[in-house]
Amino acid sequence: MSGAPTSAALDGQITALLRRVSAEVILPRYQTLAAHEVTSKAVNDMVTIADTEAEVMLAEGLASIMPEATIVGEEAVHADPALAKRLDTGLCWIIDPVDGTNNFAAGKPPFGIILALSDGGETQSGWIYDPLNDRLCIAHKGKGAFVNGDPVRARPTRETQPIAAISTVFLDPAARAAVQARIAPYYTLVDIPRCAAEQYPRLVLGVNDISVFERTLPWDHAAGVLFVNEAGGMAARPDSTPYRTDQHGQKGLFAASSPALFEDFVKRSRED
Repeated sequence: MSGAPTSAALDGQITALLRRVSAEVILPRYQTLAAHEVTSKAVNDMVTIADTEAEVMLAEGLASIMPEATIVGEEAVHADPALAKRLDTGLCWIIDPVDGTNNFAAGKPPFGIILALSDGGETQSGWIYDPLNDRLCIAHKGKGAFVNGDPVRARPTRETQPIAAISTVFLDPAARAAVQARIAPYYTLVDIPRCAAEQYPRLVLGVNDISVFERTLPWDHAAGVLFVNEAGGMAARPDSTPYRTDQHGQKGLFAASSPALFEDFVKRSRED
């Protein structure tokens, strides 16, 4: 990242960009979308005009901040899957223009913008922005995690049973049964927000203890994994190997508000 802005300067530029895109493209369409401005990419996977327009504006802004980095956006990859190969080498911006699109399209929170900067498949920086609450979560590799500029450390809920947010939407019947048999007796299960931009901060801010993800697309998870890990929690593959942005098609990701909770959950999930 020779010649790249310092983290402080970069955060200032990214913050301004996120707020501008939110104010000009995303929030004006919140609860005002027309039927023709919402389409379906797949089952349980929607896209709106706000997604596509925000991605274009974000890509233009990021290209001006760091022109030497390539860009991978969720909607661009949907249109041309070959673009995902840009994640494999060199500096790469990763964009999720509206995370939680199903919520956004329904006119309800949560939703957010997620940006990450990777280098050769390793996430170097991440930004998770909540436009409705103006909450910005930032992490830089080896430099800690921050919420609205203040350092933050992950804190468990300390409930009698840890709180686990687990989606079963993409699980097959056998996997759903395993969750009920192995996990449910030891954890308080809660619904997921269907928004990684909210789910990862909940692990750091004392709302949830565990999150489980089946699909692990980089625009959804690169920034959040870094944020949790830099805050002192633990997010990794179920075998405890690091999450990378160049692991195309690989499924399964656990995240926890502490390494101890992560390891306990791994143990429980493997029990017969």
